[in-house]
Amino acid sequence: MTREEELEIVRQVQDGDSSAFESLVLSHQSKVYNLSLRMVGNEDDALDMAQESFIRAYNSIGSFRGDCRFSVWLYRLTTNICLDFLRSESRKAHISLTYAEDDCERELEIPDERFSPQSEAERAELRAAVRRGMKHLPADYRAILLLREIDGLSYDEIGKALELEAGTVKSRIFRARKKLCEILLSDRNFSYTSESKERKEV
Repeated sequence: MTREEELEIVRQVQDGDSSAFESLVLSHQSKVYNLSLRMVGNEDDALDMAQESFIRAYNSIGSFRGDCRFSVWLYRLTTNICLDFLRSESRKAHISLTYAEDDCERELEIPDERFSPQSEAERAELRAAVRRGMKHLPADYRAILLLREIDGLSYDEIGKALELEAGTVKSRIFRARKKLCEILLSDRNFSYTSESKERKEV
């Protein structure tokens, strides 16, 4: 669905045609659910988050002014709902979502072995490691990486979705990637490449 088509449907809903909202739900329900699932990590909770996102979107659609795509506006609602949920769950479990920053920079290097006989198994292992790592990221980092790496939003779209300045978006994505790398590298099933080991030994 193009931006113009979205805006036209939004105008119809804003003018009182509530049935038009169904087409927005059908167009975006899969992405909203997948974003929710990656954020909260549980299918039942993800369904609740997705439903809450559309309910809130419908109730708040009068405030949508078309400054960004409807999908970006919807992602903002979904992300905020998921973050609120995660913070609530964190408080219940007494687990802090804060993180410690340092000046250490480390890049994750993954060799291109697409044509290796074991490539599919290795890719599956990598995907599993990344999924595990994402679950251990602070909620804000998880949200911004999902929007960038999974949903493919531009820096500008992410800024609008999360109400952040462009510079903040870039620095937070950098720190989120670095944190994910550190988590992956600390995983016993995920190791440095030989070049990374050599640099560490020097």
